[in-house]
Amino acid sequence: MSRFFSLRRLAALLAKELIQMRRDRITFAMMLGIPLIQLILFGFAINSDPKGLPAALVAPTQDRYTRAMVSALELTGYYRFTHPAASAAEAEALITKGDVAFVVTVPSDFGRRVERGDHPTILIEADATDPSVASGAISTLGIVAAEALLRESGAEAQAAETEATRLQVTVHKRYNPEGITQYNIVPGLLGVILQMTMVMMTSMALTREVERGTMENLLSMPATPIEIMLGKVLPYLGVGAVQVAVVLVAAKLIFDVPFVGALPLLLLGVFIFVAALVILGYLISTASRTQMQAMQLTFFFFLPSLLLSGFMFPYRGMPYWAQTLGEIFPLTHFLRLIRAVMLKGSDYAGVAQPMAALAVFVGAFATLALLRFRRTLD
Repeated sequence: MSRFFSLRRLAALLAKELIQMRRDRITFAMMLGIPLIQLILFGFAINSDPKGLPAALVAPTQDRYTRAMVSALELTGYYRFTHPAASAAEAEALITKGDVAFVVTVPSDFGRRVERGDHPTILIEADATDPSVASGAISTLGIVAAEALLRESGAEAQAAETEATRLQVTVHKRYNPEGITQYNIVPGLLGVILQMTMVMMTSMALTREVERGTMENLLSMPATPIEIMLGKVLPYLGVGAVQVAVVLVAAKLIFDVPFVGALPLLLLGVFIFVAALVILGYLISTASRTQMQAMQLTFFFFLPSLLLSGFMFPYRGMPYWAQTLGEIFPLTHFLRLIRAVMLKGSDYAGVAQPMAALAVFVGAFATLALLRFRRTLD
């Protein structure tokens, strides 16, 4: 047996490591789970050219020309008229809340102007808070709608040279007319930064006590589980407040991101979001034995949340199952909230749904964390 290298010693070490890997189920699940998540999400869920975007139609007189144009827009695959008979007030509320990506307004004299060849006009209002969502749909609508009207009126042959001018399409990119990417990315970065730091730091709260051997002292104290949880998570709320201030100031002074909503409403949403994150981190710590396991579980949560929330890729570009899966992550709802307040100037009614969803996350995470808290180290 060589003193420098022995196959027997190497085999013993390999056997020891394999046994350790088998015992550390979280690490083993990470090695298999993360590649599978990436394959599934990037292969099936991610789409940079979203189609089937919800739209509302405002058309007081829905004549045959209007129906032909709407059918042509739907055939492109980009438009899905979920509200085909909306009023102007209803359409305004829908696009403000983010329920539709487009509002197509057809004037009442549209049919008469088509028959007279008097340059009929339609208005397309697009939610441009995410510029990449509306770009493909807007680039095709003018030609498609014009060709549909020419076929319907039977003037396709004689008007070939003027088909581009027969229909005037006015496009109004709302909330981000210049299509500046920073207006969409920078508010979202606040949620990503908070999620990455808050969950990771608080997920190590209890596991650090176990590794340092001070958990026995903590358990011997006359403190209830809820008091221990609050004592662990409340200090990180202060850290989150500092991060919020830094990002908001940088968004205004460096990137010149508009802020048209109410600051108290935004801060309320941020507080609920941060509370959900720190309690989630505490919940992860109750399921982890070591800080490495806590970090792995945090990353396992962070990756699909980042991909399915609408931060990196258009939310509406994903298939329905991926959008449904994205609803279980707090970041998805926070992105809707912060973009609605900062870019659209939404009031409480406009963000009540995402704020209520975040509050549900707080209650659910807190309940699970208290149920999983162990009074012993066994």
